[in-house]
Amino acid sequence: MADRGARWQRYWDRKSASYDREMGVLDRRLFGDSRRWACSQASGEVLEVAVGTGLNLPHYPADVVLTGLDLSERMLGLARSRAQALGRAVTLQQGTAHALPFGDARFDTVVCTLGLCAIPDHEAAVGEMVRVLRPGGRLILLDHVAGTSRLTRGVQWLAERVTVPMAGEHFLRRPLRLVEARGLEIEQRQRFKLGLVERLVARKPTSGQ
Repeated sequence: MADRGARWQRYWDRKSASYDREMGVLDRRLFGDSRRWACSQASGEVLEVAVGTGLNLPHYPADVVLTGLDLSERMLGLARSRAQALGRAVTLQQGTAHALPFGDARFDTVVCTLGLCAIPDHEAAVGEMVRVLRPGGRLILLDHVAGTSRLTRGVQWLAERVTVPMAGEHFLRRPLRLVEARGLEIEQRQRFKLGLVERLVARKPTSGQ
């Protein structure tokens, strides 16, 4: 596992140079206003998992207390530069989503946009996100997921034969099922672009529920 983690860290370090340009194309053609949609609903003490180069930073409310975590130090370096240019206060640190370096019930909101598709053990990552959420806190997710039609899923399956070994990129995951399995209440769920994009807001039960 350690060797695999180091491999993906090196991959994302290299990817950092072209990441913003590639994501800009995908945001325009596929995800639309999804970053703004996700971040605008965050409140209180916020953790963004897989913060990357900080593309979400302009979209958070000014009054949130923001922490960002990413596997890649080069990605984080770009995020620090972006935060400085925006005048945005944010704590950025390196770490893995498989074992978040935070105590239980630490955050009011956890955000992960376009990260679970590439985190090797996405089930462990969702479990960690739920762990660090306070009771009543919100988990906000955006990702590309398995499409609604069999034909689309077939194309995605073929794509994964290349993208998973090369870049760890999955197309057939459904974070919704993992969130539901951990007992969170789905407050919002939106799916579009042939079902390829799914946006979720889920709330962690309060004590005694």
